Amino acid sequence: MYFVGIDIGALTVKAVVLDGTGMVIASDLARSRHDSRQVAARLVEGLLVREGIAAEDVGYTVVTGYGRVTYEAANEEVSEITCHARGAIHLFPTARTVIDIGGQDSKVIRVHPQGYVTDFAMNDKCAAGTGRFLEVMAEALEVGVEELGPLSQQSRHPVTISSTCTVFAESEVIAQMSRGAPKADIVAGLHAAIASRVAGLAGQVGLEEAVVMTGGVAQNIGVVRALEKQTGLPIHLPPEPQLVGALGAALLAYVKRQT
Repeated sequence: MYFVGIDIGALTVKAVVLDGTGMVIASDLARSRHDSRQVAARLVEGLLVREGIAAEDVGYTVVTGYGRVTYEAANEEVSEITCHARGAIHLFPTARTVIDIGGQDSKVIRVHPQGYVTDFAMNDKCAAGTGRFLEVMAEALEVGVEELGPLSQQSRHPVTISSTCTVFAESEVIAQMSRGAPKADIVAGLHAAIASRVAGLAGQVGLEEAVVMTGGVAQNIGVVRALEKQTGLPIHLPPEPQLVGALGAALLAYVKRQT
């Protein structure tokens, strides 16, 4: 028997497959498109085919994320807050705070030692400080989004970006470029602005060690370092931060089937 967790995010779809012992045997992700439900279905089908697993051998499927309501093939929908907490504490049993910055929102989650959520704060009203925000800034700077982290580490005099609103921040970036500010300093300023915003969320629930960061933005070392500086705490990074929500969903599927 196998168990599947799917995380349908605003920018990417992720899937994780567990075997009958609860071990990860397959995982993958794909860019979300106009029909994320079909992307998710193809992703799961591809994983099962690759591992030689028949569809009827999947015992339970849990779906989470921004587009979870569109995926009717799952046995259950679970909030991404619960799934990220479950996945994070599985990877880091001492985790007490999870910072998740995804494509369209950011969250700070307090986690009980037994793995359930005790409190959380969430920014889901705009794309400020999220993966999409960074994509827009990268386009304005004419660099790849994957270059932002390393680029920011070259900064010597970060500029101040006063707004994390995507539209206003983009205007500030363009203005800074026209003044001749180095790209590294502009990116460092953007990362500092993101860190300040997330720290504000953290202030609503309180930060407790150990802190784990999940979501696609966790792959940006500049944001990670800015958050460490802002909070004064080390941040633990999963090997594949984008898959943590899907992992949590798969683990919940495993537990559901066992009970």
